[in-house]
Amino acid sequence: MASIRTEVVINADTEQVWGAIRDVGAVHRRLLPDRVAGTRIEGDVRILVLPNGKVIRELIVDVDDTTRRLAYAVVEGAQPALTHHHASFQVLPEESGRSRLVWVTDVLPDTLAAEIRERVERGAADMKRTLEEAVAD
Repeated sequence: MASIRTEVVINADTEQVWGAIRDVGAVHRRLLPDRVAGTRIEGDVRILVLPNGKVIRELIVDVDDTTRRLAYAVVEGAQPALTHHHASFQVLPEESGRSRLVWVTDVLPDTLAAEIRERVERGAADMKRTLEEAVAD
């Protein structure tokens, strides 16, 4: 199994970043407005609608306010060749009112790791930009 770890320092308060991450129904507004057209929640499942109309279903495994950690698993709509996808976000405090977002993604098969890494790194950069723009507003 490939494990992809991406970290990004965000110029925003830890509680503000965690508030956006834990708001599982607002990915399209608070984290990835250019990559997710809509989000809805059905029980423990988050449904993401992409700009091209593709739908991805994610099981929300855990939202832990004490450790500021969100875990989820893609259960439908990922690439056909992807047989396993589990990920977590954790928000950690940094100096000077900044935050560190740690995104760990485990995927199978290993052959998709490079492609998934590229998506995760691009997603982390997009989230950083969106969260920092929210602070500036």
